Amino acid sequence: MLKYFIWTVAVVCIALLLPPLVVIYFLNNGNPIHEYLTDKYIPAYLEEQGYSDDELASSHSVYPNISINKDFYHGHYMVKFKDEPEFTYFYGLTKKGKEVKQFCERNWIYSTQKPTNYYDKKNKSKHLENDCVYLYDNQ
Repeated sequence: MLKYFIWTVAVVCIALLLPPLVVIYFLNNGNPIHEYLTDKYIPAYLEEQGYSDDELASSHSVYPNISINKDFYHGHYMVKFKDEPEFTYFYGLTKKGKEVKQFCERNWIYSTQKPTNYYDKKNKSKHLENDCVYLYDNQ
């Protein structure tokens, strides 16, 4: 009888402690499944677009602190190109179909100003794609 009581207490403790610990982990580190998917699909997409590692100054997964387009996984990919260091581009992965799309929003950094978000599709930058998607649509 004592054996069942100990197992019951252990299961109840795990059931009560595990969910908050998982939530805290996800809040601090992001969802590891989303990171895996972005690291799998987006670098392959960039290669298909003809970009080599030599052209990229930096590229890695990032997690925004705000709610983004619900059609995309929350984690997305940040890319800086060597030939256009003043812009930071962001790519996302759609939940349906696992399609990679570039977000129209990109950071435009001047050395004399704070970084600002640059949203205008009309004022193109070199690597902006024509079919880019707005990050804040469908929140």
